Amino acid sequence: MESSGELVPFPLLLTPIESNYRACTIPYRFPSDNPKKPTPTEIQWIDLFLNSIPSFRKRAESDDTVPDAPSRAEKFAQRYTEILEDLKKDPESHGGPPDCILLCRLREQILRELGFRDIFKKVKDEENAKAISLFEGVIHLNDAIEDDAKRVENLIRGIFAGNIFDLGSAQLAELFSKDGMSFLASCQNLLPRPWVLDDLDTFIHNWGKKSWKKAVIFVDNSGADIVLGILPFARELLRRGTQVVLAANDLPSINDVTYPELVEIISKLKGKNGDLVGVDTSNLLISNSANDLPVIDLTMVSQELAYLASDADLVILEGMGRGIETNLYAQLKCDSLKIGMVYFIVLNRSISSFMCLGCKCMLNVIERCCL
Repeated sequence: MESSGELVPFPLLLTPIESNYRACTIPYRFPSDNPKKPTPTEIQWIDLFLNSIPSFRKRAESDDTVPDAPSRAEKFAQRYTEILEDLKKDPESHGGPPDCILLCRLREQILRELGFRDIFKKVKDEENAKAISLFEGVIHLNDAIEDDAKRVENLIRGIFAGNIFDLGSAQLAELFSKDGMSFLASCQNLLPRPWVLDDLDTFIHNWGKKSWKKAVIFVDNSGADIVLGILPFARELLRRGTQVVLAANDLPSINDVTYPELVEIISKLKGKNGDLVGVDTSNLLISNSANDLPVIDLTMVSQELAYLASDADLVILEGMGRGIETNLYAQLKCDSLKIGMVYFIVLNRSISSFMCLGCKCMLNVIERCCL
């Protein structure tokens, strides 16, 4: 479904929305903080966005759809750096005080003003093609697991492994540019359970005891994330009789999959009878969320998505931006699953991956892996 018209609140948010929802998990400041002085948390997050500028500039420089791309890429780097430094001096400048939504929005606005529409398009297309070629193999591996609980756990692990393809992280972007990322290797590098916080057993128990009527999945990245992580999980829901709505971005942002790209991906994966490796897709819907950022404010979604989601009994928010940075504590009227990965580099250059899984009773799963 195409997105059009005025944006509306996601209908499954707990009401009253004003007192129950805030689209930022980590508070950068509190009412008692000096409005003219940046907090330590604001400084840390601004520095995180500053560190990502070189990788974004490099992608912009190589965008052959934009005339004079190297010069415009340099202007982007200079302008965004100046804005972030301004926010360090005065948190109320440029529409502040800053939060993750504002910092992302300012970056996207500058890129679009300079003529860059989708600086990650080339790498997204390449990774989508690779992932599509592996899709059936991943499906067959999952289908070969006869035990339901083990198959669900394997599907969750696949989501974790796919979610590593996140070029919004400066460290991951650097690793990807050097060595690429193998989905199968990522699966193998997930450490065995128990995870740091691990309520997966409760989710598996619920999976075995109930059959959800409709699931809405807010998807994240292109490539292995959507094709080898989310779609095998969505296919399993379809096989159980659940109607599945995949909600994707309206406009490009980092390497997130967009609505038109997702439509194209699924058309390539479908068999001659319109199935996904033997599973009927008549209950699979794709919706434009109207979002244009790697994070999401659930008070502003498309009317079409709101309509489709109104009777859903399971909502899945996937990815660090949607599932953790903006909606980890979002209270919904139905079961919800919040799953994603957060990264930091430790001294030995390994990567620790944090994965958060939540449902109506606020479950959490956090796991570490090393690449």
